[in-house]
Amino acid sequence: MRVFLLLGCAAALAWTPAYAQETEAAALPPPATVEDPVDPDAVAALREMSAFLTSLNTFKLTSESSLDVITTRDQKVQMDSVTNYQVDKNNPGLRIDLLSDMKTRQFFYNGRNFTLNAPQLGYYATVEAPGTIKEFLRELYAKTGIELPLEDLFRWADNDESDIAALKEGFNVGTATIDGARTDHWAFRTDDFDWEVWIQQGDQPLPRKLVIIDRTDPLRPMFMARLQWELNPTIDAREFTFVPGEGAIAIQMASQLASAQGVTQ
Repeated sequence: MRVFLLLGCAAALAWTPAYAQETEAAALPPPATVEDPVDPDAVAALREMSAFLTSLNTFKLTSESSLDVITTRDQKVQMDSVTNYQVDKNNPGLRIDLLSDMKTRQFFYNGRNFTLNAPQLGYYATVEAPGTIKEFLRELYAKTGIELPLEDLFRWADNDESDIAALKEGFNVGTATIDGARTDHWAFRTDDFDWEVWIQQGDQPLPRKLVIIDRTDPLRPMFMARLQWELNPTIDAREFTFVPGEGAIAIQMASQLASAQGVTQ
């Protein structure tokens, strides 16, 4: 199967007639002008969201997601998963537990080491890591090609103009209530992807829903996630350090260069 892999709930978008009527005027003429298809307010919304996320010292996040998988007969089927995040910038520490019937993965970072664990397979790999979460994420991708789920939601506050330049369209679709939270609905397009984000209104601009569609595949596979946040929780520092279970086997983590060459280091 060809799997549509993107950063890491419903089976489909269910629009009621009332919602469709409410958003029709905003959705049909996407960008404000032909000359400038990326609305500056859309970019500002992304920056404000990321700035708020990166300002949080501790948080927990649960992402309930659905991923379209394309079979060898070009039929789309959906696979669901739940991903739990625990983040503490003060320790620093980061832990991600990805759970699905297809696979289970755990990511541990404690300011000294990073461990990727596959508990169902019984294998894990540990490497040394930089002392801050931001440095760790940058080095992790550069050396291994691993990009943690939903990491891209945090990067818009970095003033990286290459990300903004990659946007071909950006516009406001309207408003929507997601799991009880009133949100602004924003839509974006790049060369390869269409994506949407629903950002909570008010002084806590949290992303509450994310949809990404792969336009490079004619079947347009989709990733969708609904996000539930817990802000400023107390997290036990032991959560961020991996302790191998009985029978777990340590292996080496392949570098991005080695992976491209088909060699495991």
